[in-house]
Order: sequence, then C-alpha cells, then structure tokens
Amino acid sequence: MKRGLIGLTPLQLGSLRIIFAGIFVLTIGFKSLKHPTLNHWKYIVLVSTFSTLLPVYLFAFAQTKISSSVSAILNSLTPINTLLFGVLFFHNLINKKQIIGVVLGFLGSLFLILENMLNHSNENNRYGLLVIICTCCYAIGVNLISNKLKELTPLSIATSSFAVIILPAFLILTYTSFWNVYASKAVLDSLPYVILLGIIGTGMANVLFFRLIQISSPVFASSVTYLVPIVAIVWGFFDGEYINWKQFMGALIIFFGVYLSSKKDNK
Repeated sequence: MKRGLIGLTPLQLGSLRIIFAGIFVLTIGFKSLKHPTLNHWKYIVLVSTFSTLLPVYLFAFAQTKISSSVSAILNSLTPINTLLFGVLFFHNLINKKQIIGVVLGFLGSLFLILENMLNHSNENNRYGLLVIICTCCYAIGVNLISNKLKELTPLSIATSSFAVIILPAFLILTYTSFWNVYASKAVLDSLPYVILLGIIGTGMANVLFFRLIQISSPVFASSVTYLVPIVAIVWGFFDGEYINWKQFMGALIIFFGVYLSSKKDNK
C-alpha cells in the first residue's frame, strides 16, 4: 500500500487491489460459485463487505497519514474485537488461557503502538481510527464465517465474496477518472506493487485465512494479526523505518499471546 499510494489515490489503490485479487480468485475458483445456497449468499454479501470491501479503502486512506508499521500494529486489535463481537453477538465460548493470550497480545501491541508514537510524533494519529474501524469489520467477518459459513470451502467463500464486490470496485475505479491517467509513469510504477498486494496479500491471503478460521477458533484465527506488526516492522526496517530493541520486546509478548490463544481446555 505504501508503495502503491505513490502514484495512486486511496480509492484507486483499493479498487485495483480488489480487482486484481478478484480476477485471481475467480480464475482458480470459478466452479465453486455453484456451492453456496441462497441462504449462504446473504452472509457472503456481509462477509465480503466487512472483510474486504470496507477495509481495503479504509486502510488505503489511513496509509496516507500513518506509517505502515503503525497501521499494522493497530491492526493487531482485531482479536480483541473478534472476542468481544463473538461473545456479545454470536454467543461464542472461550477459555481462560485464550483470554490471557488475547490480553497479552493486546498489551504487546499497545507497547509497540506507544513506542511508534514516540518515534513518529509527526504522524496524524487520528487516521489510526480508520484502522481500528477496520479491525471491527474484520471481527464481524471472522465471526460470520465461523458461525454461518462452515459448510463452504475457503475457496468457495473467497470466490463468492469477490464475485460480489468486484463490480462495485470497478465502478469506484471508473469514478476516480483512473482511465484518464492509467498510462502515466507514476501509475505504471505503482501498479506492480498493487498487483502483488491484490494477488498475494488479498486473494491468496483470504483463501488461507478463511481456511484457518474453519480449522481453529475465531479468536485464534484473528490472533494471526498479532504477527503482522512483527513482519511490518521488519519490512519497515528495510524500507528505512525506525526499529529498536523495545519493539522486539513487544514482538516477543505478542508471540506468547498468540501461543496461549491457540490453547483449548483439555476437557
């Protein structure tokens, strides 16, 4: 996103991300569109909206004002919101170890957030609220998949989801007058990054993540977002963003939190 936004607006980047991901997933999973029933489709519309459509645009706008590291760190709030939404609206059950794991992961993320705020005091942290809204969207999507779409394969869920949102994304892209500037050098330089973001970071990632939701608990599946800050900080280091030993301490706390959140009661 950081590289793609050099030549693209947030709306253009979000739309192209969905389009490239949609083309990839629909190509490999077109036959799976016949699997969802009419009852499934109403939940697929909700999942595609909350898990993909809204977050890709909100993240793109947030990325214009905050660093990629801070954005990824704030994304670590997803398990907390998944836990809360699951208990409040889906009557999910969790054990004490999972609660401790989620809390530790949250504390590790908070530690990283504060550390990054000190190192990036010039950033507009209000845009971080957009990322927090995204974590709520992801929480809704995760719980919907776990509770309402268990019968479908991950590829079927992903394919159906992109079939729903690829046309709206194309219309939004057209609204931005993208076709008037698509041949410019700035846009052409940004496109390879958006293609990678769409195919790998969205298309393939969604299929794998939906599978993880089905073979584990919603809280554990969403807890993988605790690992995102660690990866983002490493990439940020190679891209010239600041990193120190305190951030590694926060990362270790996050790893332990993810480990505990995967634990289930023996009984």
